Amino acid sequence: MALHIHEAWILLVVLPALVSPAAINHEDYPADEGDQTSSNDNLIFDDYRGKGCVDDSGFVYKLGERFFPGHSNCPCVCTEDGPVCDQPECPKIHPKCTKVEHNGCCPECKEVKNFCEYHGKNYKILEEFKPSPCEWCRCEPSNEVHCVVADCAVPECVNPVYEPEQCCPVCKNGKN
Repeated sequence: MALHIHEAWILLVVLPALVSPAAINHEDYPADEGDQTSSNDNLIFDDYRGKGCVDDSGFVYKLGERFFPGHSNCPCVCTEDGPVCDQPECPKIHPKCTKVEHNGCCPECKEVKNFCEYHGKNYKILEEFKPSPCEWCRCEPSNEVHCVVADCAVPECVNPVYEPEQCCPVCKNGKN
């Protein structure tokens, strides 16, 4: 269906009139009416300002009462101006801490990692070990493993042989 220019112009002029505010029945949209009264007028919500404090779960505390709001372990005291909560500057948790407890206001480190993990095995701090015949490693105090790989000299023979548990190739038949 092709519209001609004068037919399209008529639709543009007529359509807005069909959808004007007068064409909408306001009884169908009671929520849009600002002057309608609410059916919840019989509900009473107490105002506790100056009389108490309310926590995140809706529990009311008396003036002067200590409480722990929400997920915080820091105590608050209910005052006329609302809750006044301890906000201490907590010490930083050690980066090697493996077990943190949140029993008090500040988190506390209960266990510091004092080993290194390398290829699924644990090693004590400053422990030296050989993961392969060519590697020598040490567990550093930083909990990192540092390894040195042996630098083998170029064999002076044509067919060097790798022996089990030896890092560098050896010349079995002399320098051929």
